[in-house]
Amino acid sequence: MPRKKALLIGINYTGSNHELNGCINDALNVRDFLVTDRGFSPDARDMVLMTDAPENEGTPFYPTGANMLAAFSWLASGNRPGDVVWLSYSGHGGQVRDPDGDRESGFDDTICPVDFEESGQITSDTLHRTIVSPMHPEARLTILFDCCHSGSACELPFVFRPDADGNVNMLDTVKKGIALVRAAGGLLEGGFSLAKAQDARILLGGATDFFHSLRYGRSEEAAAADDEGLAEEKFEEDWENEGKDVWMFSGCRDDQTSADTSIAGSATGAMSWAFIRAMRERPGQSYRNILQNTREELVNQFSQIPQLSCGGHYDLDQPLYL
Repeated sequence: MPRKKALLIGINYTGSNHELNGCINDALNVRDFLVTDRGFSPDARDMVLMTDAPENEGTPFYPTGANMLAAFSWLASGNRPGDVVWLSYSGHGGQVRDPDGDRESGFDDTICPVDFEESGQITSDTLHRTIVSPMHPEARLTILFDCCHSGSACELPFVFRPDADGNVNMLDTVKKGIALVRAAGGLLEGGFSLAKAQDARILLGGATDFFHSLRYGRSEEAAAADDEGLAEEKFEEDWENEGKDVWMFSGCRDDQTSADTSIAGSATGAMSWAFIRAMRERPGQSYRNILQNTREELVNQFSQIPQLSCGGHYDLDQPLYL
């Protein structure tokens, strides 16, 4: 029988200058959802809960950088075809300068262990190599990240984002590239000059970098991809050819923050609350529906825009498998 396996992490950074309020609650709420609604076992062999609650300090369940990396390895190892694997993280997210030079922003997304000031942040590249790359290609991993700057936190190559009307659109980088081309064309209108040509060349060079993040050229296949809101992140590594069955819901774009808030008198992360609410109110939804409905839950109170990232070019209209 397929196994269900889960790792839940919630860090409040209690007593530090970076204290949050709702992250431990997020981990507990996700545990309740997985056990009650999705048939996961709370047995410690199948589900690991890591928080910085005082009783966990000094144990493997305290979310230090070393403990988290060990837990990621446990989660990604020993999986078989058909297994259902879950990872959720609620805590601080950050960004560090990208050492590979393959990110348009110049930064890698990160997550922050409870001891990040001493041990450092865990980068998106490390997360991918530790969690995604070792996964069995026929086991499905679902990830929920409720933290700031989380859009590319696991460096999954295909990224989808809903707009305010619920339509799933391409990454903003594509639109920026188109804008640069238009700006270059507009610059040369009204008379040619060497200075204008040089400026136009710079703009078009920037546009080329943006378009390199697309999987396809402007073929019929590309037009169809655009219509369904498909874009590909650009990474130094050949992640798009790994073929991993990984789906990640993240609380916001790379350049946004995720809200730590209070709902119905309980501290919670906005994304965790919205995702669980959307899942419970509408059973049997597709991945596209979950993304749209999570956005709908958030749109009236929060500016953050949730995203869905995938390890491959998968059908967003298939029912969520969890």
